[in-house]
Amino acid sequence: MDDWPEPSCGPDEVIVTIQGVGLCGSDLAVVSGNREVPALPWVLGHEACGVIVATGDDVAHRFPGQRVVVEPNYPCLACGFCRSGVTAGCRNRRAVGISEPGLLAERVAVPARFTWPVPETWDVTDVVCVEPFTVALNAVRMSGLTAGDTCLVVGAGSQGLLVLLAVLHAGGVPFVVDPHVGRSELAFQMGAQDPAVLPPDATFPAVIETSGAPEAFEHALERTAPGGTLIAVGQSTRPAGISTFLLVQRRLTVRGCLIYDHPAGFAHTIATLGEHDLRPGRVLRERFDLAQAPKAFAQAADIAGKTWISLPRNEEMAR
Repeated sequence: MDDWPEPSCGPDEVIVTIQGVGLCGSDLAVVSGNREVPALPWVLGHEACGVIVATGDDVAHRFPGQRVVVEPNYPCLACGFCRSGVTAGCRNRRAVGISEPGLLAERVAVPARFTWPVPETWDVTDVVCVEPFTVALNAVRMSGLTAGDTCLVVGAGSQGLLVLLAVLHAGGVPFVVDPHVGRSELAFQMGAQDPAVLPPDATFPAVIETSGAPEAFEHALERTAPGGTLIAVGQSTRPAGISTFLLVQRRLTVRGCLIYDHPAGFAHTIATLGEHDLRPGRVLRERFDLAQAPKAFAQAADIAGKTWISLPRNEEMAR
């Protein structure tokens, strides 16, 4: 839309000129009509980075010209969940692009405390991936994976590829399964092992399901080793069949991984990327300009690797 109003900057907010936005499964769910949003027209997008161009009167630690990545989940910081540090469970959490307008715009207003400065030297592709990589690091942490452990990653979409990188970073041995040949091949190129080399009944101490397909969850449960942990990252409103016999006899732990907690999640990811050459931007395989956004959303589900939208004019203005 060409006539979208300019954002206004509240006292605790900053205005960010957006440079890049990654596409996520939740965005595609909104586009397909499977996930309702409060109103139409609607601004999509939550995996974004850019440069601050204005700050509110009460903002002390952010300044114009500062490069930032946006943490797009705003917990209330006052409820029981938030006070206990589990902000992902906040029932008042504001989800950018879902419960309030998103970040796929030239300029957006963002609460200053949910912007995270990043070095100018980082490639924009890596910065775009900070938010989903935070989810991936959290999923691996929740799995209890230790160095040398094998881990089955079910689903080689963009989140599955980032989980793969997180498993490698943790010293684990990732195996990846996905029916999409292109996605599987990309995962193998990025360091994953092929489960086909193992016996068909091989199990894994850690399994992370990223696709959200109920059938994939059922497969993930079957491949979880006795005493192992299954982490569910992908979501679906369709029910999955669970064998309680399998669950009980193998003494399995099944946990849902919903995003990350504030501020620890983003702080950990940015510190990790600063200390290690992980380059999560490797999962970005298709780039579109803002004017090509309809094409980007239409093709994202079929592309091997992650799709993103760049705003090159904004990048030039930021320089």
